[in-house]
Amino acid sequence: MLTVQTKSGIIINYEDTGDKTAPVIILIMGLGAQLTVWPDELYLGLVEKGFRVIRFDNRDTGLSSQLEQLGNPNLFKVWLSKRLPVASHIPYTLDDMANDVLELMAALKIKKAHLVGASMGGMIAQLIAAQHKKKVLSLTSIMSSSSKPKLSASSLKLFLQLAKHRPRQASRDGAIHYNIKLNQLIGSPAYPQDEQTLRKKATLGIDRAHNPQGFNRQLAAIAASDCRQHLMPKIKAPTLVIHGNLDPVMPVAAGKQTAAQIRKAKLKIVNGMGHDFPPALMAKMTKWISKHVKKAEQKREQKKNKR
Repeated sequence: MLTVQTKSGIIINYEDTGDKTAPVIILIMGLGAQLTVWPDELYLGLVEKGFRVIRFDNRDTGLSSQLEQLGNPNLFKVWLSKRLPVASHIPYTLDDMANDVLELMAALKIKKAHLVGASMGGMIAQLIAAQHKKKVLSLTSIMSSSSKPKLSASSLKLFLQLAKHRPRQASRDGAIHYNIKLNQLIGSPAYPQDEQTLRKKATLGIDRAHNPQGFNRQLAAIAASDCRQHLMPKIKAPTLVIHGNLDPVMPVAAGKQTAAQIRKAKLKIVNGMGHDFPPALMAKMTKWISKHVKKAEQKREQKKNKR
């Protein structure tokens, strides 16, 4: 198990595969999701394309630091505090999580990297690309958004459906069942995964680590963080936005808006894709990201030669 400790004391668990002299791709995962949610087909597929690829557990996820000492935030109060003068306990923000990525890079002596972020990970990648331009060679934002999450009719329906399956008492079987239902509800309608496959993935994930309060703290970080729309024009790195047209968590409009706000960003709308990584699409997604990163590398080399 590979780990680094940040200056603030956070332990980050990570995997680092590929030629250490190759261009670096850092994969940043979403809300409550462990590094293992990045499919091996994508992770190792990018390695086979000639890259050094790093995936890691965000703080409060997987085998990285679980910050139980920060308590379980009141999500309604956090949400309300951004709209009204109401005090609330905010364990940390997305900026803190972005700093974890920067400290991981520093520990591994990586000066510049290509960032690929999914969902909340896309938000974190956007922050780094906008505020630390010299460290980001390219950005790929997958099923993410540049604005604060909005409570739409579809997202409210999703939350109500999930509430029915939320375990009343903590147990391994309850957590596995909930994870299966979650992935069925947010998954890709055109690329459904059978329950046996979902059960296997859920079991592996829950047995590796299970931290429901960590999920709440990450959700509070999203709710407490400022809208990033004003930062999007500051992103100079070549950007690719990938979004499913049937995403029930982040509507496709969020992907379109993100791409429109970033200069020269390329948008790829995937028909039938929801808020997951369908195995049937991983070869294509690997190809899209690889092509995007290689183009960014070519432009970088051209600039070097001109100098």
